[in-house]
Amino acid sequence: ERLAVVGETGAGKSTIAKLAARFYDPQAGTITIDGIDIRALRFDALRSAVAMVPQEGFLFTGSVRDNIAYARSDMADDEIWEVARVLGIEDWLRSLPERLDTEVRERGMRLSSGERQLVSLARAMAADPAVIVLDEATSNLDPETEATVEEALGRLLAGRTAIVIAHRLQTAQRADRILVVSDGSIAEQGTFDELLERGGAFARLQTVWETAEDLERTE
Repeated sequence: ERLAVVGETGAGKSTIAKLAARFYDPQAGTITIDGIDIRALRFDALRSAVAMVPQEGFLFTGSVRDNIAYARSDMADDEIWEVARVLGIEDWLRSLPERLDTEVRERGMRLSSGERQLVSLARAMAADPAVIVLDEATSNLDPETEATVEEALGRLLAGRTAIVIAHRLQTAQRADRILVVSDGSIAEQGTFDELLERGGAFARLQTVWETAEDLERTE
């Protein structure tokens, strides 16, 4: 399923994402994948099962090929092109000056924010994880670029479990289930329509989102 995690700034959304990826361990309780405590998994096994894509995808100095194949250094070019085809970014990659050999430079500064995010999504798909953790991968993009990344994102998430830190109403609407986090705890959970009908914390958050989106459209 696609699970959206929503809440006010500082509520604990990113903490949930980092715990799921085992950036650190819980002080109490357990986090399991298919019933197995993630602390019992080797790090290489966990990293192959769970991939995280942050708001600003980090690219390493090197080529586009190096960055996409980062989790699988033995990937053949044919496999990289197949990932690009599935994501819908093959034409863009072929338009680059040196295609897969194009140097991205330090932190990917040769590419735009949207292009860096497309490479990050390709890297995640190349790793072929069972679980994807997203910290709202399109929130810093302009509308046209966001549409391109959203399309690639939809293809990446197909058939996978996704934990999505949602900063926008649109993201929450696409989720199968929503967790509303407040002060480090889950205040509500349910589908988008169920939570609206309750008229609680999520309904209030939706009003804030709608107001913000209306302001964006009028700017």
